[in-house]
Amino acid sequence: MIAAIFGAEHLIKGYVERHFTEKTRIRQAGGKIVLQKYHNRGACLNLGEKKPFLVALLSVLLTLAAFLLLVCSLGQKGNVLFKTGLGILLGGAFSNTYDRVRRRYVVDYFSFHTGWKAFDRIVFNLADFAILTGAMLTALAVSSQ
Repeated sequence: MIAAIFGAEHLIKGYVERHFTEKTRIRQAGGKIVLQKYHNRGACLNLGEKKPFLVALLSVLLTLAAFLLLVCSLGQKGNVLFKTGLGILLGGAFSNTYDRVRRRYVVDYFSFHTGWKAFDRIVFNLADFAILTGAMLTALAVSSQ
């Protein structure tokens, strides 16, 4: 699961880097989804863009912590939701952390056109949704124990 998410994102981000410019805008789903290229030099919503080394270091440390949690849980029976959540989260975390370390920015490539301007300006990648989904599943697993 981790490798599948990381691999898919690596391919998509590579395609976007090679075939899109910063001005490319391709509307899909009746204009509700916009494909584009955006280099996010910070974390979520460009938070910390002025301190990219700190953002990258924090990303590496948090990804490592989540990976260690997963490794420690692998020897335990059960906890399928917890392990699944961490696996999904780590697929996205490895992808974005790789970008931060290797490229010095995260490649984001789609946004939603909702009519709410603040939300419409946010550009995502699939790794962002893997991190969010994995974190929610992991939290759900922890809270249900």
